[in-house]
Amino acid sequence: MKQMIVQSPNPVTLLGGGDALTEDVKAAMAFASTCVAADGGAELAARAGVSLDAVIGDFDSVSPETLALTPSDRRHHIAEQDSTDFDKALRNIEAPVVLGVGFLGARLDHQLAALNVLASHPARACVLLGATEIVFLCPPALRIETGAGDVVSLFPLAPVTGTSSGLRWEIDGLVLDPVGQTSTSNAATGPIALAMDNPAMIVMLPRRYLGAVTQALAFAPPAARWPSHAGQYRAPTQS
Repeated sequence: MKQMIVQSPNPVTLLGGGDALTEDVKAAMAFASTCVAADGGAELAARAGVSLDAVIGDFDSVSPETLALTPSDRRHHIAEQDSTDFDKALRNIEAPVVLGVGFLGARLDHQLAALNVLASHPARACVLLGATEIVFLCPPALRIETGAGDVVSLFPLAPVTGTSSGLRWEIDGLVLDPVGQTSTSNAATGPIALAMDNPAMIVMLPRRYLGAVTQALAFAPPAARWPSHAGQYRAPTQS
């Protein structure tokens, strides 16, 4: 079995080099105190005054001065260019759930690549924190105590079917497809429950549900998690 770079029995915060505020780091670390950076995410950690348990990446987006703030035995250089730094980091973290900060916002291609990574590693529960929402890959089964009127957007990365309850427009009996029907701008009528047959559905919820989703993913029973062999996508080559 491959040895993970970071192993934690508790949720882990993962910082990226995209748009994020120091307040975002604090919001994630309130639920996941162990902090890791994917390459340029070390710059965000420095601005936030956070010590890192590890820095993982090819180190082309972090300054030597910032990299030196982390002890050498916590710097993990991965030179290959066939994956993004987010991919390099996520696949080397073993934790109940990873909270990603700095992977949404700014360049659209970077955001799309981040979604690709979520689908590439479905067994690695990961929630991405944005300015107003959270984004994650739907597990086989999920229940969240949302409130009536909350925006619930579902976007498939591949054809996927599932069931739902608590949505204004339920998805039962539909084949959702990125080039066909999606379920963005849906809304909760109360608590929601989702079940998917394929690890390909991206869920977007209001940011205030970060804690609830973190807990739901971290403590999901084995039957409500995707197996490690479920992934069927590959992250794009890093530019």
